[in-house]
Amino acid sequence: MNIETFPNPAPQRDYTIEHVCPEFTSVCPKTGQPDFATIRLEYIPDQLCIELKSLKLYYYSFRNEGIFYEGVVNRLFDELSVACSPRWMRITGEFNVRGGISSIIVVESEE
Repeated sequence: MNIETFPNPAPQRDYTIEHVCPEFTSVCPKTGQPDFATIRLEYIPDQLCIELKSLKLYYYSFRNEGIFYEGVVNRLFDELSVACSPRWMRITGEFNVRGGISSIIVVESEE
């Protein structure tokens, strides 16, 4: 999946961008049932910012993929980091309750 970017309009300063996707879905590889999550992307851009339409399509590409929560969040972090080379990034996956347990997975770069 191609994640498009555009030039940071203010690369001379640190500022935080936060995108929230409350409709993320993937598939549990054990049960085949859908997993629902809110994905929170926070980053301090360097030279590039992530374009929102391509981010949405990238997230939608997980809809039929069998992947554990931990795999989702780590893969998002790896692929989005490569796409925009931020100064700092955090991805939080807040997965809906399943079997009486909700899960929150966080991956963050060092500042």
